Amino acid sequence: MESGLSGVKWISLNSTRDDRGSLTAIEGSLEIPFEIKRIFYIHDVVSDRGGHAHRDTDQVAIGISGSHVIEVEDGQKSMTFTLDDPTKGLYLPRMTFTRLTDFSPGAVSLVLASTHYDRSRSLRTYDEYLRVLKGED
Repeated sequence: MESGLSGVKWISLNSTRDDRGSLTAIEGSLEIPFEIKRIFYIHDVVSDRGGHAHRDTDQVAIGISGSHVIEVEDGQKSMTFTLDDPTKGLYLPRMTFTRLTDFSPGAVSLVLASTHYDRSRSLRTYDEYLRVLKGED
């Protein structure tokens, strides 16, 4: 699996639309490049989220409603993505430091993860992230 910014990419989700509305289907190991082990969503956000990286978890974030920004870093470069289309997911490979900001009122973000949650496997500060990148941990 890729890690860091070189692997961050948009993923098109299988969507259909007719006169009744739209339906978007998500299938692990097809559009999503991993088996989905955990799903969570972020809503009613009152301040920034994220601010960490995962040692061994790949994720796909989808802006289900409204919009928000994801800033990603790899210790040298940074990129910014706006999630505002529920038919696209942003693939975030392991060891990508992320910050979620600028949530619009009522925004909902859905996240698909390749592992079950284990807080001890995440790097909770940018300084800790940089130490691990440098091989100091």
